[in-house]
Amino acid sequence: MTPSLPRRRTERRGLRLWPVGTALTLTFATAIAVAAAAFFAGWDLLGAQGLKPERQLTSSTLFDLVKLSFGVVAGAGALVALVVAYRRQRVDEDGALRDATRLHTERFTTAVSQLGEESAAVRLGGVHALAGLANDAPTRDLRQTCIDVLCAYLRLPYTAEADLPLGDTVARHEYLALREVRHTVIRLIRDHLRLTPDNPHSWQGHDLDFTGVVFDGGDFSGAVFSGGTVNFSGAVFSSGTVTFTSAWFSGGTVTFNNAGFSGGTVRFDGAFSGGTVTFDGAGFSGGMVTFDRTGFSGGTVRFDGAEFSGGTVRFDLARFSGGTVTFDRTEFSSGTVAFNNAGFSGGTVTFDRTGFTGGTVRFDYAGFSGGTVRFDLARFSGGMVTFNNARFSDGTVRFDGAEFSSGTVCFDYARFSGGMVTFDYAGFTGGTVDFSMADGVAPSGLVPSGGQPLPTGLSLPQAWYQPTP
Repeated sequence: MTPSLPRRRTERRGLRLWPVGTALTLTFATAIAVAAAAFFAGWDLLGAQGLKPERQLTSSTLFDLVKLSFGVVAGAGALVALVVAYRRQRVDEDGALRDATRLHTERFTTAVSQLGEESAAVRLGGVHALAGLANDAPTRDLRQTCIDVLCAYLRLPYTAEADLPLGDTVARHEYLALREVRHTVIRLIRDHLRLTPDNPHSWQGHDLDFTGVVFDGGDFSGAVFSGGTVNFSGAVFSSGTVTFTSAWFSGGTVTFNNAGFSGGTVRFDGAFSGGTVTFDGAGFSGGMVTFDRTGFSGGTVRFDGAEFSGGTVRFDLARFSGGTVTFDRTEFSSGTVAFNNAGFSGGTVTFDRTGFTGGTVRFDYAGFSGGTVRFDLARFSGGMVTFNNARFSDGTVRFDGAEFSSGTVCFDYARFSGGMVTFDYAGFTGGTVDFSMADGVAPSGLVPSGGQPLPTGLSLPQAWYQPTP
């Protein structure tokens, strides 16, 4: 790792001041303009129609003219002194900033050098030194540089525990030492994201780049992502526990695009109330990812094009009350995804053109009481999707144009008591779609008109459908 500041951070243009003559000219011109404006404003307010001429110059008038002359000279001198004092202050401030920047650069070089040492203890010292240096940085750009280096350290090549040679004690000790350093970096970033924006040491609003980082644990609990750009694109969550419990996503952009959730546990049990959080193209193939009791009340959360091919993803007791959450063109092919007891009371949640081709997706005991939930043009061609004991009491739930060709979709004991639930233009060509134990008002587009036979695989309660003899 190169122990020097990036050129874009260290290049300074120097203090730019106008020449003294230009500054004084502009100052006098401004003063005259202000004085003239004040004079004419007073003239207008007093309703003066003209000046009273004096035929003879009296001693009193002469004395007033002399005082006015001295006042003008004194004012001009004060303006000159003010301009000179301002320039001296600017020069002193710039000199102080240059000294602070030079000291910061020296400390930065030392801290980065420590990160390249073999000893884990020295590297830990370098990590803490960089964090402290970020807090003391004289400018926002220099603070961002320190944060960039800490993130870059996490992006360095890293061998997970599962890939270590069997029985190699030395390799395992090196791994544990490096793991401790990496988790310390994560913990320090988290601690600074917990601080309120008015705290001088808060890192909220700064950019964080975790692109391609391998996470085998880490604690972001309680962190606040309220601005800037936080990038987890291509990150790999392969083992251990990574927790975002009680984290707050309230602004800026946080991306997990194309991230891989292949093992361990990742917890997002927090709140999404603003900004944009994306999991586009992410792969959920193993381990457990939880959004339990999470509140989605604003902003945008996207899982577009994600693949759920293994493991368990839970949204149990999650609350969807505002904003937009999309699972468009997502593939559920294996594993378990659960929205059990989730509350859909506002905002928009979409599963448009999504493929339910395998595994299990559960909406058991979910409450649909407001907002809009769409499964338009979704494909139910395998696995199991259940809405057992779900309550549809308000809002809009649409399965318009959905295709049911295989697998099982079950609405056991679901109750349809209000709102709008539609299956307009849905196609039933195979599999099992079971409403036989559902209760309430039949959804639109589900019951064949004129007593025609039910499509293949569709079962309805007798109260909804009486076949023609």
